[in-house]
Amino acid sequence: MSAHAAAMVGTPIIRGSVDADLPAVTAIYGHHVRHGFGSFEEVPPDIDELARRRREILSKRLPYLVASDGTGTVLGYAYASPYRTRSAYRFTVEDSIYIAPHAARRGIGRLLLEALIERCTESGYRQMIAVIGDSGNNSSIGLHQSLGFVRAALLPRIGFKRGRWIDCVMMQRPLGAGSTDLPQEIPSP
Repeated sequence: MSAHAAAMVGTPIIRGSVDADLPAVTAIYGHHVRHGFGSFEEVPPDIDELARRRREILSKRLPYLVASDGTGTVLGYAYASPYRTRSAYRFTVEDSIYIAPHAARRGIGRLLLEALIERCTESGYRQMIAVIGDSGNNSSIGLHQSLGFVRAALLPRIGFKRGRWIDCVMMQRPLGAGSTDLPQEIPSP
């Protein structure tokens, strides 16, 4: 990135995603599918599939956020999804965060995760789970630890991608009162 482009970036803007963000979201996710272990997908989904997934998240009134710079360029995105479909899990969400390769290590993931935590807490969720691909993914593990997540489980060698076995680290963080009292029901969509 040129010095001029870096100067225009400044503090990223965290906002709700819009349809126009989907080409950037598709490119960012595609990069992580092809080159990383954070996603256990092996073939990047196309824009139509990611649009469908986004609609599904939004239909559940869950946040789907992007970080953009001063020029409107999407630097990363994050969303919360239901942790599991069974009704007893209804107060628990799972976070997903992906950062554009050129924007890595600039605190964008932290801004996105902080906003995700805040919005899910305001919506009445009580637990957030991070399912992190690759126990060597120190950036994601460190980010989650810095925001109060603790390691809940390690699933060793549970996935196989790009010629090697991959662990899955599960981390957990209470939201709001967590499990210290009984929750109010979350309005269904």
